[in-house]
Amino acid sequence: MAESAVSFLLDNLTPLLQNEMQLLSNVHGQVRYILDELETIKAFLRVADAKQESNPGLKIWVEQVRDVAYDMEDVVDEFMLHLIYYHDSGFCSFCHRLYYFLRSLKARHRIASDMQLIKSRVNSVSKSYRRFNLDIPRSRSKAYRQLPSQGDARLLEEADLVGIGERKKHLMEWLLNNETGRQVISVVGMGGLGKTTLVNQVYKDPKVRKRFKVHAWITVSRSYKIDDLIEDMVQQIFTVIGKPVPQEVSNMNRDRKRETIKDFLQQSRYLIVLDDVWDVKFWDTIKLALPSSNKYGSRIMVTTRNASCVEIHDKVYNLEPLSPEESWGLLCKKTFQGKPCPSNLEEICHCILNRCGGLPLAIAAISAVLATKDQANIDEWVTLSRTFGPEMGENSRVDNMNRVLSLSLNDLPYYLKSCFMYLSMFPPFQKIETMTLIRLWIAEGFVIEKEGITPEEVAEGYIKELLDRGLIQVAGTTSCGRIKSCKVHDLLREIAIQKSKDQNFGVVVKEQGVTLPDKVRRLSVVKTLHNVQNKNLSRLRSLFVFNAEDSLTEFPKLFPRSLKLLKVLELRGAPIENFPEEVCKLFYLKFLGLKKTKVKHIPRSIKKLQNLETLNLKDSFVTELPVEILSLKRLRHLLVYRYQIESYVHFDSKIGVNAPDGIGCLQSLQKLCFIEGNQENLTELGKLNQLRRLGIVKFRERDGSALCCSIQKLINLRSLSITSEEKTDIIDLQHISSPPQYLQHLYLAGHMETLPQWINSLQNLAKLFLKWSRLKEDPLVHLQHLPNLMHLEFLQVYEGESLHFKAGGFPSLKILGLDKLDALQSVTIDEGAIPHLERLTFQRCKLLKKVPTGIEFLTNLKLLEFFDMPDELIMKLRPDGGEDHSKVAHVSAVYSVYWLGDGWDVFSLERFTERDTSPQPYPEMRSYRRSTLWKV
Repeated sequence: MAESAVSFLLDNLTPLLQNEMQLLSNVHGQVRYILDELETIKAFLRVADAKQESNPGLKIWVEQVRDVAYDMEDVVDEFMLHLIYYHDSGFCSFCHRLYYFLRSLKARHRIASDMQLIKSRVNSVSKSYRRFNLDIPRSRSKAYRQLPSQGDARLLEEADLVGIGERKKHLMEWLLNNETGRQVISVVGMGGLGKTTLVNQVYKDPKVRKRFKVHAWITVSRSYKIDDLIEDMVQQIFTVIGKPVPQEVSNMNRDRKRETIKDFLQQSRYLIVLDDVWDVKFWDTIKLALPSSNKYGSRIMVTTRNASCVEIHDKVYNLEPLSPEESWGLLCKKTFQGKPCPSNLEEICHCILNRCGGLPLAIAAISAVLATKDQANIDEWVTLSRTFGPEMGENSRVDNMNRVLSLSLNDLPYYLKSCFMYLSMFPPFQKIETMTLIRLWIAEGFVIEKEGITPEEVAEGYIKELLDRGLIQVAGTTSCGRIKSCKVHDLLREIAIQKSKDQNFGVVVKEQGVTLPDKVRRLSVVKTLHNVQNKNLSRLRSLFVFNAEDSLTEFPKLFPRSLKLLKVLELRGAPIENFPEEVCKLFYLKFLGLKKTKVKHIPRSIKKLQNLETLNLKDSFVTELPVEILSLKRLRHLLVYRYQIESYVHFDSKIGVNAPDGIGCLQSLQKLCFIEGNQENLTELGKLNQLRRLGIVKFRERDGSALCCSIQKLINLRSLSITSEEKTDIIDLQHISSPPQYLQHLYLAGHMETLPQWINSLQNLAKLFLKWSRLKEDPLVHLQHLPNLMHLEFLQVYEGESLHFKAGGFPSLKILGLDKLDALQSVTIDEGAIPHLERLTFQRCKLLKKVPTGIEFLTNLKLLEFFDMPDELIMKLRPDGGEDHSKVAHVSAVYSVYWLGDGWDVFSLERFTERDTSPQPYPEMRSYRRSTLWKV
């Protein structure tokens, strides 16, 4: 992957030569010569990267090229830093200027010397590559074919599940049998067979979800931390029953948490998946939280590469590799999009397929590579086949798969190689937020600018490419289907970690005693920073600290002397209360993450961070920004807010920040959330024509005209959130004559006399939340024809007695929530209305005493929830004689939930199923003591 380092250098340093780079004349010529030579050997590197594993001499040469590129980047960055200090307007005295002039002069001579050495090294590597006799592509720039669109990225895993039908059926029978005791079901097989994918399809099946109301998926992996996994289990269990974790649980030790889990599961039919278990020690620890005496037919599913990792196996399913027929079907599906393999490629495809050993992960990975090749160029396919080397025997299946996966990484376009290896910096237990990842890639300089679109949009394309190639997987989506987080298969992650370490791209430190490379460029530290104290970090570009447990009081000593070239600093969740002012001396810093810290104030010295693009203070305690923030002209994402949950209500109260007047000067801003509204700033917002997301709190009625005028100018706006200062304050947005037509998300919290007419013109609107509106007119009339609306939430929105969903209305709606509609008495759903609805929630509608007329027409409805609804309505839905039960019998999960001030009562209204052998009596609708909550 030296090509990636060289290409990055060329992309980032060439513009400096074209501008007024203040180099000595001879240095300027040396830099130009070095870049030209590296450009010449870049095409050769594409071939060398793929073949270096089988050629030790070639591997050494590739390392030399990469080191030259890294060293040159370091030399130029350090020199530019000296120039910045010299020209800093703060050094106004003659003595200071003289001192920094002399230092700059010394730096100029040093860079001349360094460049002469680098030039000599480039000469050496440039001459030596010819002796390897590799076929060099004719053109300098390889054209990578775009993978055919796979449609919804969430379907990629399902597309790989050739032959899953019988396997899934077998496991489903074990899960849903009539045996009442707890059973452990183990799925055993080597890595890459698709154990996790298979079990995940079973886990998400509606029949399984309907039977096991309490469920959790725990990813273990080789480097697990038992306390983290127990904490994760607690979080998931409380989430699935719709309850925030009580503070007392969070403060419990490991044994007490296990007892809490056990006590709760003892009275529930549960399904717990333990994915990727590596040793029996884990099972010995976790089983203490999973009651074995449960009589409700609970199940534990385990995926493991070693059958001996679980002490007791009630059921064991040995997952075998795909048959030759299944393997061929998967390869054709992924490579040729389901079309037959061209006859001229059949032999070579079978040859390649034999290397995969029937492993779905390997087949999917190599198919993604093949899909980018020119089907008319047989030589390209033959060359790829030779890359594998000789075919190995049955016992070398793992080695073959590692070769295939490595090849899939080597075949990536250079701009994706660094992006993918960057994923190795995140710990395996953490889902990777895609928007955060995109901002990090941009900060690192990995994203190639394209005319007419933003770097963020280019990076979203990178995410899509990695998904289409099967190198990352979707971990979470928003209610509108946008990819919220991603993950990496553990085998691919292991390869990425090893390559990152070998190529000095980055290092992950999780334990004591880890030796860092001499010139480490990216460092990810889990839990503790003790390991990196007094280390040479002068070449570091990115520093991540995850789940820091120890005090960071010594941490600022690393700044700025050691970390002067740092571009990314991510301290999410770190135990710090004060903004480390030393950070403000990091001139190159582009990404600063202080999310979920206890930081309260931002120092005025933040104005020194002239290259800062992302400032993430979400869920911190910052409530005011200094006026110096306006000096950060390159700032693109300013996130300063936190949520304050109001009981169980889906709507959250957002606490924003008081921003200084003049916010309009930050012309690069794309995301601004959440600022307190005042007339000066609301007027200034109209100058931010790059803005994609805007959040405003404490909005006042008198500022309506200023806000409307600004919103009309924000033609690129995708998300808008406005919350009034008080519930009764009016949000007057009627004066918008030309709303942003790309708007996708709209959140309006405040009193409105009428619904703004322009909302029904938002053809791209996907999510609409309305709160405290108190409309007299039925809002559905204006909203039902929005073609792309997928998620709609009402809270105290309408004061009428009835809602009518008419045939053909809301054609794309999937999630609907109706909360505290105090006068609502009836809901009617015509046949053909909201045809794709999957989740329907009613909350605190005290006069609604019957289910919606026509609810039986909602054939796609999977979840029906009733929060604090009248007993009269709930009793009609009882499976043991309720008059309306048949209307909701097709719904997979029906819940009734009661809020008791500090806890929940959760009832499943589908407690009786045909497979239940010991049904529990249906509880009366009454208040329960705290100790009897969560009866699922």
